[in-house]
Amino acid sequence: MTSISLTPEELEAMLDRAARRGAKQALSAIGLHDTNAAKDINEMRDLLEVWRDTRKGIWTTFVKVTTIAIITFIAGAVWMQLGNK
Repeated sequence: MTSISLTPEELEAMLDRAARRGAKQALSAIGLHDTNAAKDINEMRDLLEVWRDTRKGIWTTFVKVTTIAIITFIAGAVWMQLGNK
């Protein structure tokens, strides 16, 4: 068996090439290998931001509607009690 020796610079260059090749393959596998990849990623980030804002808005609306429903129920109960006297 022969021994292979690499200088630290050669090893680093080889690892760098392998990392770049792996990154290119990974991006290609998910469809982000062309010139529009940066635009696609920005659009995905924008969509994620809109989704988070929408989810927050839905939660806020739900809390408001629930609060108004409870207050309306209490007001109705008080009105009915005052109406019976």
